[in-house]
Amino acid sequence: MSPTDLPAAVGPRLRDLRLSRGLKLEDAAARAGLSPAHLSRLETGRRQPSLPMLLALAGAYRTTVSDLLGETPPDREAVIRAGDQDATEAQGWRYTRAGARGRAMQPLRVEVPWGAQGDLVRVHPGEEWIYVLRGRLRLTLGDAEETLQPGDAAHFDSLTPHRIAAQDAGGAELLFVHTLLQSSAAELCLGAPSNGKA
Repeated sequence: MSPTDLPAAVGPRLRDLRLSRGLKLEDAAARAGLSPAHLSRLETGRRQPSLPMLLALAGAYRTTVSDLLGETPPDREAVIRAGDQDATEAQGWRYTRAGARGRAMQPLRVEVPWGAQGDLVRVHPGEEWIYVLRGRLRLTLGDAEETLQPGDAAHFDSLTPHRIAAQDAGGAELLFVHTLLQSSAAELCLGAPSNGKA
């Protein structure tokens, strides 16, 4: 997300959310890992927040990036039919949305081909839950490495550096649930930014 994509009202929205949480500028800045002067510039519109800043502020205010941006949540349907599930391809992986948009918990069905993204290390806020449907999955968490078989599951804090790769040439398929802060999974978790973090 580039600064020019952000709504003009994001500064006042940040200030309103901070005040509604009863936080002083200094306390909110400390929670988000920013200086008070920087947060003040964000609130007055003299500087536009980057995506990492929005994530940090959403965490500090215990809300979502969508809420920080003042986005209206979409209608949420309880049932998502097979024909209505959106599929996206990114760097060889295929992601199929398996839940409603705009919720804190974001489920996906993921097809992992052999040899794709095996060296990409991900680190981001939230939790992840993985359940292997087909094939074998290699999961690296910090310094530990596990091979997950169909029926195996993993649940971990996604601030732990982690890698996921298909163990065999036939690839793997899994159910994947994460609690990223209301932002596109492809942007935050499933892409490959140049710094190696998602």
